[in-house]
Amino acid sequence: MEIDLQACTTEQLWKFVSTHLEKKGFDVVLVGGAVVSIYSQGMYVSGDLDFIVRSLNKRELPEALKEIGFERTQQRYYRHPDCTQFYLEFPTGPIEIAGSYDVEPATQEVEKTVVKILSPTDCVLDRLEQYFVGEYGKPHGEKKLFEQAVLVARNQPTDLKRIEDFCRKERKSDAFREFLEKIK
Repeated sequence: MEIDLQACTTEQLWKFVSTHLEKKGFDVVLVGGAVVSIYSQGMYVSGDLDFIVRSLNKRELPEALKEIGFERTQQRYYRHPDCTQFYLEFPTGPIEIAGSYDVEPATQEVEKTVVKILSPTDCVLDRLEQYFVGEYGKPHGEKKLFEQAVLVARNQPTDLKRIEDFCRKERKSDAFREFLEKIK
């Protein structure tokens, strides 16, 4: 797969990197703000693409990324000299959404290779969870996270019952009502 790294979109870069890594035997899933960018058709832009590596061969990751021109700049960050608009990040897994580690990513086929991304519903739950709880359990209530959840739900089919159940469990039924109003 070839792309113009100087002018690529988040989605193009995700598919390019994921396809390469999957062919090299890595099981990777795109998570975080880049998922919001893809599902909102670019209405939200993230400067990084977060990949969770679910395979055991993580030590070979730097070499695999080097094959497509990405160099490690810090412990888990990678940049390409032609792709100044984005960088890659590989946070520690596993994937956990709304208290569950049983996350089934959405898949797409690219050049006979299956690439993985959080499902739209899991993306909404991830954004709402971060909005409710914040990083490391500290409440911060960054409204931008709530707005990202709304953008995804406006542009993608989501499981509203599952989202409502999560909000109720978190004692945030008022936030769910606001969410419903905003996605209409």
